[in-house]
Amino acid sequence: MAHKGLSKSSRNYRKNPTAAAKKRAYDRAYSKKKYGSKAGDTAKKRQHNKDSSERWSARKKAGIAGKGGPDMSHKKNGKMVKENQTKNRGRNGKNGKSTRK
Repeated sequence: MAHKGLSKSSRNYRKNPTAAAKKRAYDRAYSKKKYGSKAGDTAKKRQHNKDSSERWSARKKAGIAGKGGPDMSHKKNGKMVKENQTKNRGRNGKNGKSTRK
């Protein structure tokens, strides 16, 4: 076979550049819709990445990183605490805006 190791869809997009361009446009729109202003390099995305790295560091320090278990959650005063995943991820305010514990 000429394109060994390629999926059926990737072979199709190689043969049809107009279809590939249409798919890329769709993917960009979908990504923007899904991630909002965090798509691309924005202040919101940088803040999200910073918060995420803080949580991971706290999980490593608590000895639960990579082992499942509770989430690390920011409190209003900025401290990190272990918290049940269901409670932490279920605490979303209006329009999905998080409200800190």
